[in-house]
Amino acid sequence: MTDLLNERAIVGGIAILVVAAVFAIWIRSRKSDNSVDDAVLDAVQRLSKAAPELRGGLTEGAADEAVKHLLEMLKCVAIGITDADGRLLSWAGGANEHYPDLTGAIDLTIRNGQRAHIHHTNLSCARRGRCPMRTAVIVPLIPDGHVEGTLIVVGGVDSKRLIRAADEVAQFVCIQLELAKLDESKQQLAKAEVRMLRAQISPHFLYNALNSISSLIRTDPERARDLLQEFADFTRYSFRTSGQFTTLAEELRNIDRYLTIQSQRYAERLNVRIKIAPEVLSVVVPFLVLQPLVENAVQHGISPKPGGGTVTVVAQDNGNEALISVEDDGVGMDADRLFADLRDAHKTGSHVGIGNINQRMRQVFGDEYALMAETAPGAGMKVILRVPKFFPGVRPDLPKFGEDAAKPARSAS
Repeated sequence: MTDLLNERAIVGGIAILVVAAVFAIWIRSRKSDNSVDDAVLDAVQRLSKAAPELRGGLTEGAADEAVKHLLEMLKCVAIGITDADGRLLSWAGGANEHYPDLTGAIDLTIRNGQRAHIHHTNLSCARRGRCPMRTAVIVPLIPDGHVEGTLIVVGGVDSKRLIRAADEVAQFVCIQLELAKLDESKQQLAKAEVRMLRAQISPHFLYNALNSISSLIRTDPERARDLLQEFADFTRYSFRTSGQFTTLAEELRNIDRYLTIQSQRYAERLNVRIKIAPEVLSVVVPFLVLQPLVENAVQHGISPKPGGGTVTVVAQDNGNEALISVEDDGVGMDADRLFADLRDAHKTGSHVGIGNINQRMRQVFGDEYALMAETAPGAGMKVILRVPKFFPGVRPDLPKFGEDAAKPARSAS
């Protein structure tokens, strides 16, 4: 998905240059070479301004922003954009009195998916000699095989260059709409991956947690009440429905809840060390990026080891990044097997939680932010994450948990 999105982004950039080049050809016959160069630069700038709004989909707001920049770029009489029902989303420029005359051609363009070319001489006009319109080109917007609307270009001259310019601008709009769909698909994929992580929270953990709490109700009711609150906060956070990102402080607070509950079950067999640099607590991370790593350390590292062991979580400042590690001194495993499992997690089901996190880190921040792992049989496992402190488009979406949500994770032991 990320590779496809990057490919489409490149195509979008190429589309801007192509449209700019077509526009330059359109005016070459009327201006000097220096003027053409300036026009190309202006066209690229106009298209770049129109692109961000269209990346949000074909809405009235996006159309309003796009048409004004496209009008300035093409220097035509008017630019209009309709939706798939033929409803006018936005119109910029003059000759708007002729829009009703174009509705039939717009409907036909939407039905057959083919460009229409309307001559002013075929229209009824009270300003026959004074009307700025000479022709109108209506191009279907077909970003993914389905007509989503039309682009209307009204020109003061009737030329093949205007038709070509309209075709290229429509293609540019279509590419932006495709990118919008890919952005939405990427977001849906991220949400699906979070749902998968939630589903992988071990049912055995949930059962054992409640069993441990119930065993304390008679002997230590206050402790049972505290653990029940931790369990409630853990499940409420883990199964929240909003947001793809959170702060490191919130993620650490949740693994603190998890380890508090597990410590009741494993007692002396589970030791915990957490060391957090305060300056990285506000760093934004993908939601549920740490809990599966910690759960893996407890279940697959410490639990099978006679006598138990220690889980260590460290988050430290590393310049422009936060460096986070989850380590256990448990049974470990063969490194080649782990890397094979991570590579084929979607096929084999092995270490899906870690594989999911690895994929999400790469999708959000890039391949250079893939997980790093160190392990060997009998030598435990260490998983390392590098998280940029600031990254475009990555912002936390925190639910309201009351004052408890703001509590920092436990300090180093």
